[in-house]
Amino acid sequence: MFRKSIFRNISRGSRIRIVATLWAALTLGPCTMFAQHGGHGAGGSIGGGGMNGGGRPTGVDQKDDLKDFHQALAVQATSQQIIAYASMMKSTSAATVELQALLDQLGKQEIASALAVRDTTLQQAIEKARTDNKNFIGGFSGPQKSGLKETAKKLTKADSELAQRSQELNQRVADPRVASEVIASAAQSVEHALTSFQDQQASLGREMSILTPDSEGLTFNIAPVRNSISFRNQPVAIITSGMISQSAEEARQNVFTVKLTEDIFDLQQNITEVLRAQLDKSDRCGERIAIQDATLTPLQPASLVVTRLHFERWACFGGQNNEIAEGDGTLEVKLTPAVEQNGRLQLTPAISRVDAEGLLGESLRSGSLGSELRDQIAENILSAVRQGGDFKLILPAAAQGSATLHRAQFQSTGAGALTVVLEGDIRVSNDKATSLASELKKLSPQPTSSQQTMPR
Repeated sequence: MFRKSIFRNISRGSRIRIVATLWAALTLGPCTMFAQHGGHGAGGSIGGGGMNGGGRPTGVDQKDDLKDFHQALAVQATSQQIIAYASMMKSTSAATVELQALLDQLGKQEIASALAVRDTTLQQAIEKARTDNKNFIGGFSGPQKSGLKETAKKLTKADSELAQRSQELNQRVADPRVASEVIASAAQSVEHALTSFQDQQASLGREMSILTPDSEGLTFNIAPVRNSISFRNQPVAIITSGMISQSAEEARQNVFTVKLTEDIFDLQQNITEVLRAQLDKSDRCGERIAIQDATLTPLQPASLVVTRLHFERWACFGGQNNEIAEGDGTLEVKLTPAVEQNGRLQLTPAISRVDAEGLLGESLRSGSLGSELRDQIAENILSAVRQGGDFKLILPAAAQGSATLHRAQFQSTGAGALTVVLEGDIRVSNDKATSLASELKKLSPQPTSSQQTMPR
């Protein structure tokens, strides 16, 4: 058990070298080993090029039984290439997430403008994945170019296929005459091409002895989880995906870093209806508020909610209700994410601008109306973000109770689309780490769904 433990803690590259050295010792014999140590003994001479004057070259012949080992060493990734490979795979995973979001958008009505935004974001993600892929292959050494020629050729072919299919999809989306069924077929072709592209990248990683989920330094993609949240009768879909990576071992605990990305584009698209469902009110004797329209936009690392509303104040006396004042105004609220010491996500709201006159202007700037609307806007968006990034819904059972959120921010993905990025860690014992890795490997690649209802 002690010997097994030592060998398990040795890096993959070191294991290969140890095995090679032992194999050389067994197959070549002790005399050859002495010769490789400088030629002392058995008649060898330093720099003489052989042993016992027989002309046999020192070292190991490339044509002997260790040929495969030498080839594996020649194409083995450097530490810098391992980092670049992980970055490349993240880009490809991001493109997969964007494609899933576009496929989800195809199932909705009146999608022309929203679909165009989705397609733009997808095209940018695919282009980044292809660029990272080309840069990675372009950094091969001479031996790597030779040893990985066939694998790189297959990957290049998959890259070309992906470029062609994504271009076809872009053309279909841009043409208003094209039916949604045709666009869906083109999107599925991109999905097949992207899957093949990702598979070939994985094959390349194995050829280069880059650590996989079966080795140390685990990295797992979290399949997109679709969370449907209902604001009264207004459903909103939040799609959350992410990555879990083994980072270090501290105080006898295994530490995994977690990064979740919440796609809240649907919340953006329906923010007017969401706020109407939550903020509209019509008191017979009191305030009446009607949300006219609203927007939710990036203000990285925060976000900005701009709300236009109609306001009325009514009073009841003498058995009748009478309108005292009315007006239209605009309220801008900045939402800044923060994480409390206990790991709970918060949004700090601040009124950044008020455009209104008279009683409405005073109520929004210094009265209770402004602070109430500010807090209600933050509360509703925070509740949606919390549910979309709920560790209990996203992470496997082995991570429950061991995951802590450390950082959060709103992030623009281009064309005004907004995501929420959550970063934290999972700290588990060795036994739980094995269980966690096992569960992560079994995660379904298809999105799962859950239903949530917003309380009023």
